[in-house]
Amino acid sequence: MKAPFLVATVLTIVACAAEGQKRSGLEERETIRRTLDFSSGSARKVVEIDNVKGSIRVTGYNGSSVEMIANKTIRASSQDRLDTAKQDVKLDIKENAGTINIYVDQPGHEHSTNFSSRSHWANHGYEVGFDFELRVPSEAAVHLWTVNDGEISVQNIAGDFDVHNINGGIEMSGLSGSGEAKTINGPVKIEFKGNPTTDSSFSSLNGDIQVTFRPDLAADLRYKTVNGGVYTDFQINTLPASPGTPEKRNGKFVYKNDGFSRARVGKGGPEIEFDAFNGNVRILQGK
Repeated sequence: MKAPFLVATVLTIVACAAEGQKRSGLEERETIRRTLDFSSGSARKVVEIDNVKGSIRVTGYNGSSVEMIANKTIRASSQDRLDTAKQDVKLDIKENAGTINIYVDQPGHEHSTNFSSRSHWANHGYEVGFDFELRVPSEAAVHLWTVNDGEISVQNIAGDFDVHNINGGIEMSGLSGSGEAKTINGPVKIEFKGNPTTDSSFSSLNGDIQVTFRPDLAADLRYKTVNGGVYTDFQINTLPASPGTPEKRNGKFVYKNDGFSRARVGKGGPEIEFDAFNGNVRILQGK
């Protein structure tokens, strides 16, 4: 029989300073603690956090449960707006077939996927943020999303990963899986404990990308940046550029280069992509 969620909630109401009162009126903070269990017999474990405002920190450990702390902050222009925020914004937690999904259910926030994360902002007279701290089984896969005012940090995870931020950086270390880490405004810093065995990608529109692999890396690299440079201390062999996707014009096929350069490390292997625009790309060899 599945164990119920264990809940411990600490609630504090903080009066804002005079300047803060002009801006947001009231502030209320709540700490939510839960121990979450996967359904019995689940071979694959996945932890999903679909956040809007705030940070996410995930650490792998030698255990079977997910230990969650969510620090919730509500700022509102009045007591009425604060009470409305409590009704409008909920933390929805579900477990289904080996996946624990933690979703911030609030107006304008759609469920995220690996291809999109949408949250439509509107001035409701309040704002609600969640800062998450989780300990998860180290073999679990993690799918993480946040939009504003928060970094994403992941440590000691052996499972695969899909990590997406909009206005904040991504930092991950002690990894042994494969996957994607993508942000718009912020740096991406990754350190592998075991090299990825399947295709992976790392990208930032406005920020540096630094990924450190083990010395025995064998992979095919794709990389590009517009306003920055690409650096590596691996010995590489350059490969021909991809011909790109053909377009038919006036009865003829025209191939447009996708802008990526290609190189091989060692004997080659999974394709690893680095996509920057305003930033440097560093592909480093760990010790």
